[in-house]
Amino acid sequence: MYIAIDFDGTCVTHEFPRVGKEIGAIPVLRRLVEKGHKLILHTVRGTDTIEPALRWFSDNQILLYGVNNNPAQRFWTNSKKIYANLYIDDAALGVPLIEDPSISARPFVDWEEVERLLIDRDIL
Repeated sequence: MYIAIDFDGTCVTHEFPRVGKEIGAIPVLRRLVEKGHKLILHTVRGTDTIEPALRWFSDNQILLYGVNNNPAQRFWTNSKKIYANLYIDDAALGVPLIEDPSISARPFVDWEEVERLLIDRDIL
């Protein structure tokens, strides 16, 4: 399964352009990769701010299949929209969020609930 993952507010708290605080994404993302899913970083971070995010994935031993693209889709479309079976993004409708002003001024993804949803759907 192709899974597109946002970074700021999703993998870490919102502290752009810096990398935010850990919010529980690491073990879930590692398990997704271990199960054979292909993670695609889907972010608005540009060439001047993408490196810290890529380093976060590398430092946490989370293999990315693509960055702002799905390498497999070039065989069947030239669309700029990233094809994925699932999108995890703090701005997506229905994604469970946590509001905790002691950690971040903005809501961020609730990875315990995401993990439960992935298990319920037999993805994890």
